[in-house]
Amino acid sequence: MSLAEKLGAIMQKPGQDPVAKDDVPWWMKYAGRGLGTVGSLIAIGLGLWNCVGIVLADVDVLWTLILISGMWQMLAGAFVIVIEAPCCCLFIDFVQNFSDMIEKRPYWNRAALYCSIALPAIFLCPGVSSIFGSGLIFTTGVIYGLMSLGRKATQEEMINNAERETNASVTQSSGMRSTLVDNAAPMSFTGTPATGFDSGV
Repeated sequence: MSLAEKLGAIMQKPGQDPVAKDDVPWWMKYAGRGLGTVGSLIAIGLGLWNCVGIVLADVDVLWTLILISGMWQMLAGAFVIVIEAPCCCLFIDFVQNFSDMIEKRPYWNRAALYCSIALPAIFLCPGVSSIFGSGLIFTTGVIYGLMSLGRKATQEEMINNAERETNASVTQSSGMRSTLVDNAAPMSFTGTPATGFDSGV
């Protein structure tokens, strides 16, 4: 048993099918899950730092936006950690069912969700802590977006597809050219048309 298979056996959820259902490489799955877990914990910590910062400063409109940004970042981080690492939230009974429901969805759904919940905190407070914390959640969404694209074809498959498309386009273009030439009307000059004035009427 290889190291990747051992890690896969350790990291798989209870009741999960051990056979992979898609062509996504194992390292990309672990990268998405690991960055989602660690990145959401960092996002929660940095969001808390933004919220605590309001205690140390005067309250005005700017600090209110920073507070809202910090709370949003903490909620987004908690949401991602519920999906990516339900073992961190064992005290909440519906977390495992919710995580399993999200796990059954296509990867692009998760990518769109993570990217969309990461952006509001950055727009509300474009500070270093918001950009870094929410950026980790956004990067997790980008990884899931790449996973939704699927496996890259092998070099032989790409060469065969390119040759097949080239041959098809050559056959199609030569066939179309010959059809256009065969259907073309011959060019001839029939003379000037007769009008009523020339015939002497």
